[in-house]
Amino acid sequence: MKYSFVIPVFNRPDEVDELLDSLTRQSLSTFEVVVVEDGSQVPCHDVCARYVGKLDLHYFSKPNSGPGQSRNYGVERARGEYVIILDSDVVVPPGYLQAVDDELQRESCEAFGGPDRAADSFTPTQKAISYSMTSFFTTGGIRGGKKKLDKFYPRSFNMGIRRDLYQQLGGFSKMRFGEDIDFSIRIFKAGLHCRLFPDAWVYHKRRTDFRKFWRQVFNSGIARINLYKKYPDSLKLVHLLPMVFTLGVVFLALLFVAGLLSVLFSLARSERDMGLYMMTFALVPLILYSLLILADSARQSHSLKIGMLSVRAAFTQLMGYGCGFLQAWWRRCVRGQDEFAAYEKNFYK
Repeated sequence: MKYSFVIPVFNRPDEVDELLDSLTRQSLSTFEVVVVEDGSQVPCHDVCARYVGKLDLHYFSKPNSGPGQSRNYGVERARGEYVIILDSDVVVPPGYLQAVDDELQRESCEAFGGPDRAADSFTPTQKAISYSMTSFFTTGGIRGGKKKLDKFYPRSFNMGIRRDLYQQLGGFSKMRFGEDIDFSIRIFKAGLHCRLFPDAWVYHKRRTDFRKFWRQVFNSGIARINLYKKYPDSLKLVHLLPMVFTLGVVFLALLFVAGLLSVLFSLARSERDMGLYMMTFALVPLILYSLLILADSARQSHSLKIGMLSVRAAFTQLMGYGCGFLQAWWRRCVRGQDEFAAYEKNFYK
């Protein structure tokens, strides 16, 4: 057997149902599916039982240990030459596995990954979040599946690797967040050939509201510093941009407040004029950036509502990541504390 899908699950039976249904529609149908229930309070056993006979499906249940260790558990029980790691909140198009197979036939490699996009069925909020995570104007396009990248670091929502090499590398670490980037770094450090498969994309729901999205990106910012402490050469200029954006927004907000106070309480006209200038200087870059996001997202989605939500998603993503990054930098690099993460107990609530 050439391919094994490994899917860790935590309290998401409805999403697993959608994912398994999409796997029944693959044009290339020779594969197995390994579902690992990670100590869920709402298990998906009954959902998986409905696909017996439709898929070569193997269901396992274990105590909660986090997604990384659950993937390792599944890979240990997989039989395929390649294991394909998917998050439970994705849906794969019918040609997904064929695209993977075509790429491997064209040019073999030890590891690979693919991009993601939003489905028409997603809510406007999910589409806005998807835009913010893939747009050039928010992430520089580093997660949007661009071929020009010198290195592509697969993410756990859509990642494949030869099973024997996965086991040689020890699989995912015990990091609660950033464990997929950690694994990708170790793939490159082992000298393995890793490629982007641009046509092997998935629909990725990500978070369903902005509160959950903030928690996700906040932990991503923390994870970046945790990774830096393990691999100092992994921190690139692009990883600093959300932090710079966050500090810039805070500075402009303080400047606006200072200008407003000057307008309201200064007696001298020159001071009031200076206050107006400060307020204008603070608002213009924020308004221009917001209009850029609004226009680009609305153009892509053909929806003004999604464009407006994308403005909120962009600020949530950049400032959530930036705040997590700054907190982790202070605690780990300045105060010398150990690795940590936030929102661990209620991350999905």
